[in-house]
Amino acid sequence: MNLSNRNKELMKKFETMINTADKKLAEELVDPNAPFFTPASPDALYGGEGYLSVVHFMRTGFSDVQWKIEDMVSDEEKVAVHWTLTGTHDGEFLGVKPTAKKIKVSVMNFYYFNEEGKVTKDVAAEGMIGILRPLGLCKN
Repeated sequence: MNLSNRNKELMKKFETMINTADKKLAEELVDPNAPFFTPASPDALYGGEGYLSVVHFMRTGFSDVQWKIEDMVSDEEKVAVHWTLTGTHDGEFLGVKPTAKKIKVSVMNFYYFNEEGKVTKDVAAEGMIGILRPLGLCKN
């Protein structure tokens, strides 16, 4: 199997990992030195446990949050993934009280892999939020 196909297969396992918060899969798929960022922490969080912190952060506001791979493009060192994120706002999230509203969001992430096939970096495309945040038109 070439590296591009290997990386796509790893992302399918990654999808399972984030939807189940599987610690064993997180350790298998994420480099222990890989930094991840979340509004819940001012500092980087590292490795599989750090990545799952991002998942748990999302679950505080959306207990049924799920990510679904819609499409992906891969080469030997990275995969671009188009995700659909769904959930119900049933917990406080970034200071906003639960509204019971359903969300469905299209997001794009780029995942970088090391030679061992572990994720070393996750870069999220911010889209409109990247414009609104510096203007003070959205929280966080």
